[in-house]
Amino acid sequence: MVQKIVIDPVTRIEGHLGIEVLLDGAKVKEAKCSGTLFRGFEIFLKGRDPRDAQLLTQRVCGVCPIAHCIASTLNLDSAFGIADQIPDNGRILRNLIFGSNYLQSHILHFYHLAALDYVDVTAVADYDGADPALNSVKDFIARGALEPFVPRYEGDYRFDKKTNQELVRHYVLALEMRKLAQEMLVVFGGKMPHTASIVPGGCTEHPTIDKITGFLWRLNKIRDFIDTVYIQDVIAVAKKYPDHFSLGAGPGNYLSYGIYDLETANPDYTKRKRFVPAGAVEQMKLKALDASKITESLKSSWYDGPDAVHPSQEDTVPNRKKTGAYSWLKSPRYEGKVYEVGPLARAVVSYLSGVEPVKKAVDGALAELKADVGALNSLLGRHAARALEAKIVADAMAGWVLELKPGEPVCARYELPDQASGMGLTEAARGSVGHWIKITDKKIDRYQLVVPTTWNASPRDEKNQPGPIEQALMNTTVKDANNPFELVRVVRSFDPCLACAIHVIDFKGAKISELRIG
Repeated sequence: MVQKIVIDPVTRIEGHLGIEVLLDGAKVKEAKCSGTLFRGFEIFLKGRDPRDAQLLTQRVCGVCPIAHCIASTLNLDSAFGIADQIPDNGRILRNLIFGSNYLQSHILHFYHLAALDYVDVTAVADYDGADPALNSVKDFIARGALEPFVPRYEGDYRFDKKTNQELVRHYVLALEMRKLAQEMLVVFGGKMPHTASIVPGGCTEHPTIDKITGFLWRLNKIRDFIDTVYIQDVIAVAKKYPDHFSLGAGPGNYLSYGIYDLETANPDYTKRKRFVPAGAVEQMKLKALDASKITESLKSSWYDGPDAVHPSQEDTVPNRKKTGAYSWLKSPRYEGKVYEVGPLARAVVSYLSGVEPVKKAVDGALAELKADVGALNSLLGRHAARALEAKIVADAMAGWVLELKPGEPVCARYELPDQASGMGLTEAARGSVGHWIKITDKKIDRYQLVVPTTWNASPRDEKNQPGPIEQALMNTTVKDANNPFELVRVVRSFDPCLACAIHVIDFKGAKISELRIG
């Protein structure tokens, strides 16, 4: 008997995503991902000053605005002809601001979005110790106020009471670590979300000894948390749920644009030396990245236009009544094939590229878990890759911040061109993000964004190829159709981010205003 399950919206992710699966017995035989919110950034950017782009595109997301800031600014560097003129201070400051956002995002994902699938919060109800974090959660439970821990599907919780309590304590501790990461970002970024210090040519902020010191002591606290808590908790989950290494396998193809410039002499971002390299991996064979081979399909998307078009040539023409469509997401493809992006993709590309810190960290984790490299293509593989990346990036940042040179230039000069085109490629915490621009008469004539979850949550393309999350859901066994926790665990392992709302409150938490759009 075929049975349909619809989960809309999927909670504890960033934005508006629905999934629909068909069960044949207990196994998923077909899956669909639907992005259910249209925003139209590509449309309302038209006609604006190109320099508005790095400010406005940050509003795509309140959790990962720096990714769009960087992609858009690289895009403008390219269009303005200054991609190879960024001063070292400007390059390093961009990396430090971006890295701070990465750490906050990775910690957020595991503890506050995904870990609750494995932790029984009710174990804190009879806690009898003196830990203030656990007692605060215990008080919530006593008052029947369990949000944000509920509502949720109830999983197969495998940890004992004491371990559950400790993991809840880490949930609260992770909030403090995220706060430190945001403060660290603000040292050089000015504010979060939506920094204004990253601009074409570099940054506007100048490093000082005080700022470097303030950044570093916060970073070292976060590094200690990653080493002693975050990675250990991910390993604990992996050991308790070894069967999840066979759950959530994606297409087995991985794409990385690369991130954290180590030099700017090469204006070609696909060939520039980056801490995390660019590359494509097809069935564990590494290839050089060729940005001209990126296309988007509209077959199953609520847009009109041709299929398999490069983003630089693409227009955004929404059509909500399009027959056969089921998502506001397009279907990005590389060489016409389905590729996964994100921490796992970066780990595989880096591993096969011989990046030593990545090889060491991945080999060590796999040995600890008694697993091989093939096990990475899984739900648990994504969580492990994200945690290891947090450590590798945080450790690198401790060196980068000491490379700053107070008193030296932070930004290159430029002239706004009459006519130009550009491309900006980088990696958001959740995966590859690319921006493309065409400038005519000093105004934006065309702008396109291809973001991580467009890759991962993409619908079927013109070849009827399911997207990565759709493939990862296939063959998943659902024990109880009324409590399909297995499905949301798979989806959350990708850390989907479709659109984040920025909520405005005063310091007392009062609502300032409410806007209804009809």
